[in-house]
Amino acid sequence: MNSFDKHSKALEFDKVLEKLAEFTSCEDARYNAVHLKPETDLDLAKALLKQTEDAHMLLARFGGPSFGGLKNVNNALSRANAGSVLSPKELLDIGGVLRVIRTLSQWRASNAGVECVLDPLFSALAPNKYLETAIFNAIVTEEEISDNASPALADIRRKIRIQEAKVREQLEKFSRSQSHSKYLQENIVTQRNGRYVVPVKSEYRSEIAGLVHDTSASGATVFIEPMAVVEANNEIRVLQTKEREEIDRILSELSAQAGDFADSIKNSYECALELNLIFAKAQYAYKIKAAPPILNDRGVINLRSARHPLIDPKKVVPVDISLGSDFDTLVITGPNTGGKTVSIKTLGLLSMMAMCGLMIPAADRSEISVFDKILSDIGDEQSIEQSLSTFSAHMTNIIDIYNEADGHSLILIDELGAGTDPVEGAALAISILEALHFKGAKIAATTHYAELKAYALETPRVENGCCEFDVATLRPTYRLLIGVPGKSNALAISEKLGLDAEVIKRASELVSSENKAFENVVDRLEETRQKMEHEYDRAKQLSENAEREKADAEKLKAEISSLREQEIEKARSQALRVVEQAKREAYTLLQELDKLKKEQQKTKDAAELARRAKALVKRGVESIDSAADPVIGIDDDDENYVLPRPLKAGDTVIIRDIGKSAKVLSPADKNGNVEVQAGSIKTRVKLANLRLCENAPKKKETRSTAKLQGESRLNMSPSTRLDLRGMTVDECLIELDRFIDMGLRTGLSEFTIVHGKGTGALRSAVTRYLKSSPYVKTSRLGVYGEGEDGVTIVTLK
Repeated sequence: MNSFDKHSKALEFDKVLEKLAEFTSCEDARYNAVHLKPETDLDLAKALLKQTEDAHMLLARFGGPSFGGLKNVNNALSRANAGSVLSPKELLDIGGVLRVIRTLSQWRASNAGVECVLDPLFSALAPNKYLETAIFNAIVTEEEISDNASPALADIRRKIRIQEAKVREQLEKFSRSQSHSKYLQENIVTQRNGRYVVPVKSEYRSEIAGLVHDTSASGATVFIEPMAVVEANNEIRVLQTKEREEIDRILSELSAQAGDFADSIKNSYECALELNLIFAKAQYAYKIKAAPPILNDRGVINLRSARHPLIDPKKVVPVDISLGSDFDTLVITGPNTGGKTVSIKTLGLLSMMAMCGLMIPAADRSEISVFDKILSDIGDEQSIEQSLSTFSAHMTNIIDIYNEADGHSLILIDELGAGTDPVEGAALAISILEALHFKGAKIAATTHYAELKAYALETPRVENGCCEFDVATLRPTYRLLIGVPGKSNALAISEKLGLDAEVIKRASELVSSENKAFENVVDRLEETRQKMEHEYDRAKQLSENAEREKADAEKLKAEISSLREQEIEKARSQALRVVEQAKREAYTLLQELDKLKKEQQKTKDAAELARRAKALVKRGVESIDSAADPVIGIDDDDENYVLPRPLKAGDTVIIRDIGKSAKVLSPADKNGNVEVQAGSIKTRVKLANLRLCENAPKKKETRSTAKLQGESRLNMSPSTRLDLRGMTVDECLIELDRFIDMGLRTGLSEFTIVHGKGTGALRSAVTRYLKSSPYVKTSRLGVYGEGEDGVTIVTLK
């Protein structure tokens, strides 16, 4: 672990830990955050990362728990356990810790339905509500003990207040008396040394019998305790002594209780401290938009859209970095300020973060390996004190790295071989990379040497990388491209900046043919890469569009299928209601036929029974037909409807208020009444209550093809008017019996029978039937305005 301490500063890991510490709530948790160490064991690193993941999940679902008030009270608890009496401040700190422990336990209990690896830590918390309440009930502040601390203390303080009131009352009388007020500097009562006194003019001190307790700075006033209140002041002092003794007893009792629970509180504090650090990791992950990586110990790193956590999120450019899978050494080339150093720092920094259980600022499914050592040589290490040049300082670090490196090491070297002769520096850099590569270490190094580019092209398990540079804008893009050697772009940049063309030409001639050939190859590779990248982006865009359109089509298909199923189910339910109603009407018809069959056995008037059976069957069939063919719904809001043409005999219309189809028998008369026939019932209906069905077929069964709206007739409000005009006596009695039965089933209480005046045969038959019916409460002929003798008003039971 010493290697981590030595090299973490070069990677700025200490700054990351400082950022983490900002999310902690107490000094001990902050100390633990700042001194966090990477874990080299894969299982332990996974366990730490899982803790952070679960805390991250709990934060997202339930918000974070509160750690405010968490303090290290171990010293106070140890002294209390040894028998010492703690101060009010120390007891308040212990109470604060107990409150945090209880709050944490309650917070977890409120979301206990979600299991997580932090449950053992939450379960280890031991809330002590009794001691917490006792402390806060007894102690108000560091200087004040509550009257509720004990009944004895409340009684003592009550007596003190009474005694003080008596003393003040005596002194106020004293100061207001004519015999004494002239000796006083002011008519006030004050205190000196805890005793009540009055201010007396210095020249009259002998006039007031009492004890002198103080003198003003000018000497003009002496503060005298009159003899009349000395005994009362003494009583107050005695009570104050008892008060201090009672407070000492209370503090001693609370300290003893805290000492008894010292071990439990200490253990709970340690668990709370660990939870504070874990939730700090989760909160830091939210701040940097981090994700959990996949950990391994095979040396495989695959970072997707990785970002340096210390660079402004608005400016940082995500990079993709891989190492350890297809190659073990990555040689990154490119111009200065192009992002090479940031890339290898990001690689090392994110590795350390993951090994500490921190989530990393990279895309999901990124992979990080656990290493025994992370060794780095980054930055200018020139040492004036040790008289070392930049090159010497770098070489000193590299020697240490070489001596420590093994197959479980990650090595990061910036500007390898720089600071000396380019030829020797390049040769030395290649030799160092080979030596470290043979040790099995995973290496990421930056350089400007073209020789290292060739070495990476020719050597197995060694790969080139470069940081992209836009020559047109003279700006780096900070994108890391793996598999492509970088160009220095020195001549292109100089030309772009305005250097004389002859100078550029001469410089180009001086470049060796080998370098030219190599640079030409690199140019062709870069052109090919950009072309392939463009094609890849285009193919990716087309693929995304196709996937999106496919998803939209599937969604539309699912919606149509769902709508189809709903309509089928709706039609099935409506058909079922129609069939059930038809069945009920058929069963009613069969019952009536059975009833007539039984009557046939009791009477010899076969002709009358035949007529009644014929009428019954006719009515029953019409009922079944009505049940099987629901009424046509009419829009109740269509008040402005106008007939498209005058009605004529034979037209099919809809009676608006009952939604029933009918046939016009004769056009409207001068009063606007139209004679229609609905089933076997003939009646007159107001012209405004009719709706013409122009497209309806003339066959009787046309209603079955009309648009079905509303519900079946059973579910409609029952009609309160029965028109029997035009029927025979037998037909009207059957219809009346059926109407009463329907009224009883639908809750109808009163209705009107229209039988007309005529010969009076229908009225007489209806009157006889109503008098004999057990379901009729009362019946009467209509009065003026109701239809007079042409109607009968019936009230059902």
